[in-house]
Amino acid sequence: MSAETAAPDPDETLAVLRRHRPDLVEPYRRALPGARAAILARLWGAFAREPLPGITGQHRHGGSLTVTLAGGATLTGPADAAEPYARAPENLAITRVTDPENLAITRVTDPVALLATLPADTTALQRELANSVANLALARANTPRKGKGKGNRNAGEDLVDVEQSVVDGHPLHPCCRTRLGMSTLEVLAYAPEHRPTVDLPLVDVPADRWLGDAPPRLVMHPWQYARATAEHPWLRATATTPARPLMSLRTLAVRDYHLKTAVDVQMTSAVRTVSPAAVRNGPAVSAFLARIAPPGLEILVEDRAGAILVDGAPSRGLAYVRRRAPRLRQGETAVPLAALALPREHFARLVDVLMTPLLTLLDLGVALEAHGQNTLVVLENQRPTRVIYRDVGGVRLSPARLRARGIDPPPLHGDLATDDPEELRTKLLAAAVSGVLAEQINRLGEEQAHWDTVAMITKSALGSGVLFRDTLPVKATTAMRLAADPLTDVWAYLPNPMTGKR
Repeated sequence: MSAETAAPDPDETLAVLRRHRPDLVEPYRRALPGARAAILARLWGAFAREPLPGITGQHRHGGSLTVTLAGGATLTGPADAAEPYARAPENLAITRVTDPENLAITRVTDPVALLATLPADTTALQRELANSVANLALARANTPRKGKGKGNRNAGEDLVDVEQSVVDGHPLHPCCRTRLGMSTLEVLAYAPEHRPTVDLPLVDVPADRWLGDAPPRLVMHPWQYARATAEHPWLRATATTPARPLMSLRTLAVRDYHLKTAVDVQMTSAVRTVSPAAVRNGPAVSAFLARIAPPGLEILVEDRAGAILVDGAPSRGLAYVRRRAPRLRQGETAVPLAALALPREHFARLVDVLMTPLLTLLDLGVALEAHGQNTLVVLENQRPTRVIYRDVGGVRLSPARLRARGIDPPPLHGDLATDDPEELRTKLLAAAVSGVLAEQINRLGEEQAHWDTVAMITKSALGSGVLFRDTLPVKATTAMRLAADPLTDVWAYLPNPMTGKR
């Protein structure tokens, strides 16, 4: 595989930087050990809690965790490094013992090598992990000095700055910085952590080749456009518009709107195209949620969506969705929950403004997947005042429960509809509680005291009974990547620190 590959590992990335970005060579070298350790810790956490193939047992003793593999080999490492949101030291290592009598011991410091210990075919995921390490090191190497790049910006531009400041990506996923399909130079050109401005091609489409309620004009990501025109030479851009990528590389800010484009690149768990279901669901479902949203929760409406018909069917790779950008009042700022560094004294307020509307909707039969990327908290003087939710792809709605409350749901396509109360509960808790709140509590310390605060504030809310069971769900992202169908949700379960607090 050449240094210009579209799935570079750390060595290949270094070779590209030597040729094209010598200014980043030394910062990248310095960032590599920490990036390897960060991915290793995420993967070690998966070994600790997920149903991975070939793992027959996990045992904690003192400060150590030992994982037993089929065949008898063991892996031992720090238990605290396997905890969700662990901060990994650069010297993190896992000890592998294959023959304790003859002291056949290996010290594992690379996540690719750790994954290879599983008695399963992990070849594809090893490639993803190597790419994640390379791109995480590149992101850390190219982080600007504090204050650099700031100027007189409006509220929308300030939000983009905050989103692009999220360097490390998904806090639990070992593929947090995978960009499978992009070369190193393309990552530098398009990834939000490198703070680019890109020109989006605008393609006029014949009306008979168009699906959607938007005018027949496709907004494309330039990376996608360059590849799509090779397969569909009739695609021709008639104009471009400058845009800045948000936390999700394929969603970009253009004036008062955010545009979700199709990009055939695997990032974390999926190739980020725009499905026909998303084109059909977006405007109808987001408008429905905006109508029923309780006070303190704003839904950003997806007001346009469209896809080109190829051989009579909507193309996932030639589609887009437009949603309105947040509109803030004087003195307000909006921060994605993934970028939120909240003062301790405002944590209780965050719990209230986040969980009260989410639990109210759950009681109606609507589970929002409110995670760090798609949920914004609005602040005044660092104090949370309300929540903004965007992107309805992860929402789950119960038509039966909604109708029982006298509410008619919109037509639902794909997997948005479910009348299973456990699926609704899991979707909400894995994102908002095991995700958002657990990460905030991990940052603040004094964890049990803060979980007690969550319990105290939420126990009287509608639908709060879902919070106090023995376990909390968390998405088993590594198990999903190794599964036959990597897009089907798989869950792991953690002890619930709020059990018995109701």
